[in-house]
Amino acid sequence: MGGASRNALDLDVGGRTVRLSHPDRVYFPERGFTKLDLARYYIAVGDGIVRALRERPTTLERYPEGVTGESFYQKRAPKNLPDWIPTGRIAFPSGRFADEICPDEPAAVVWAANLGCLTFHPWPVRRGDTEHPDELRIDLDPQPGTDYTDAVRAAGELHELLDELGLCGWPKTSGGRGVHVFVPIVPEWTFPQVRRAAIAIGRELERRAPERVTTAWWKEERGEKIFVDYNQTARDRTIASAYSVRPRPRAPVSAPLRWAELPDARPEDFDLATMPGRFAEAGDVHAGMADRPCRLDAVLELAERDERDHGLGDLPYPPDHPKAAGEPKRVQPSRAKDRGVRRGRTSG
Repeated sequence: MGGASRNALDLDVGGRTVRLSHPDRVYFPERGFTKLDLARYYIAVGDGIVRALRERPTTLERYPEGVTGESFYQKRAPKNLPDWIPTGRIAFPSGRFADEICPDEPAAVVWAANLGCLTFHPWPVRRGDTEHPDELRIDLDPQPGTDYTDAVRAAGELHELLDELGLCGWPKTSGGRGVHVFVPIVPEWTFPQVRRAAIAIGRELERRAPERVTTAWWKEERGEKIFVDYNQTARDRTIASAYSVRPRPRAPVSAPLRWAELPDARPEDFDLATMPGRFAEAGDVHAGMADRPCRLDAVLELAERDERDHGLGDLPYPPDHPKAAGEPKRVQPSRAKDRGVRRGRTSG
């Protein structure tokens, strides 16, 4: 560490000096973790989180006063961005553009942490080609009445399916009750095609375990099941990176895991205090993920069969997306039924 003043501290991060303002500011009151603790955490896992963020346009989830204060998502690079932190230009569904930061060294991560960034949300693309994702991300989201154990069970079934499709998945905790599985892919497919692949995988899981898994977009139709959130693959939708600290009282982190670890691991095992020790001992267990990109041909063939043999086409996009060709109506089923009843009464 370098010099300090009353309200600031200079940190040496990989040979760069990063100034940390108000290092004693408490970010997690329940645990007493400060901004300095957050910075030290990201230094300790620096190689891992940079592997997850490198060359990726990244949205910053900021809590300048800590988890009990106000927060916001920052998509555009801050105006005071140092010239040594690169950016990548991405296009939103609206057609507008933005330059987002692309952290490529631990100092960039610590610089963002100084702004109160707890969680990093990288796009599934590299800044050299922002139209073709190089990751298929599958979000297993427990619905009310289910929990992390249910998500783990669904992840095990997903693992088997991915193997059958020739896809290599890399699991991690979400930092909450869910499980994320990332599949590195050859960047040949567009966002709609990758989303179509996620839908096909979700539907196949649903067929194999209809009592436990759902792809229903409308919450009223999901029941007590694990929701495969296929829209996390839609343009401008991102998932918290590996090693990101999540904005919850106990400061949990999104922890990369080996498949063999998943059944016994618990989200509460991994937090700002414990992850540095795991990282020092095991290293980044997802370090080789980008070395094994997969092809989506088999899963897109599955999507074609779903449409041809079962009449299963597209599913609704998020409400802020433009209407897509072939997309079903974005009307909540109960409201659609209610409107139909009212129309019937009026015409009768």
